[in-house]
Parts: sequence; structure tokens; C-alpha cells
Amino acid sequence: MKHPKSDSAAGSLLIRGLCKSFDEKNVLSHLTLSLSCPGSYCLMAPSGTGKTTLFSILLGLEQADCGSIEGLDGKRISAVFQENRLLEGYDALTNLRLVTGSRLCLHQLQALFLTLLPADAFKQPVSEFSGGMKRRLALLRALAVPFDILLLDEPFTGLDEENRQKAAALIRERTAGKLVIASSHLEGDAELLGAKIIRL
Repeated sequence: MKHPKSDSAAGSLLIRGLCKSFDEKNVLSHLTLSLSCPGSYCLMAPSGTGKTTLFSILLGLEQADCGSIEGLDGKRISAVFQENRLLEGYDALTNLRLVTGSRLCLHQLQALFLTLLPADAFKQPVSEFSGGMKRRLALLRALAVPFDILLLDEPFTGLDEENRQKAAALIRERTAGKLVIASSHLEGDAELLGAKIIRL
């Protein structure tokens, strides 16, 4: 699917009539959304109703059957997937360096790491992390790269209340002036992110 140049208002993302089926099962059916940038939105719907599929289409990992998306031209997208997708055989530093390259120095990477994780875990193999620690590292990795749009698929999975609060505060800080699209089953997540709820 091509992403045509938008004739819409600057900074908006327009999704028009988006459809996607898998094995004859409709996952997205003529979805139409208009999202302003900057802005924060939280998609809420039962499992299997297309939230993750929409993210995959926005990332170019899936192709829609029909419909159009306007406003992606030239936009950099970062994402946190439902799965953490970390390199578990390597330490946290290596996982962060994989996406940042030489753009951030060691001191900057350490400072970012310490916003959500303890210092003694910086060079610890990710395979030894708890589920919540892995989720926090996945969030940090997505926030470590330059982006215009941030996609968050169930971003606070496995986090206790204290770490949900910390992670949400960091996301809000790092996404000022950007477009954030999250998915969640919990209205509290939308509140933490200061996001407008969209029910699919």
C-alpha cells in the first residue's frame, strides 16, 4: 500500500477506509481516523479487533487490503511491540547501542537507562532481567531513537504501579510535540499518558 502525500492539515495523520483480513477473517473493516500531531491517543478495544494489525500497517510490516494512510511521508516511527523483541543474550547497553549506534555516548545511554532501571543491571544479560525490567528496557530503546511518531502496543505490560507511573512520565517528557498512538485494555493507561481514548 502506498502512502500518498497528504493534502490534509500539517501534522495530521489520516487513515481512510482501512481494511485488513487474515484467512477471510476481517480484522480491520473500513477504519477511518484523523489524528492530530502533536497529540496522544489510546486505542481501546477487545483483543483481536485490529489494534496490533493497525500498528503493523503503519510500520510497513503488513499491507492493508484497501484504504489509504496520509501523513506518513518523511515521518520517523519508533515502536514498542506487544513482545519486547530484545536481544536476550546481550546486555542492556548492547540492546540500546543496537538502535542508537554512535549517536549517543556511553554517558547519555547510562543516564537514559537510569531513568527506569537500576545501575547494576546496565551490563547484565537481558536474559536475567525480570519481565518488568525487560518491558522497561523495550520502552527505553524506543525512546532512544529520533522519531516523529511513537507507537505503544500495551506499553505497561508487567509493570507495577510505581514503574507504570515512572514510565508514563518519561514517555510524556520524551514525546512533547510528537504524535503518540498507544493501545491498551485499561483506561488508566490512557490517563497516565494524557491520551484521548479512541474506541475501535
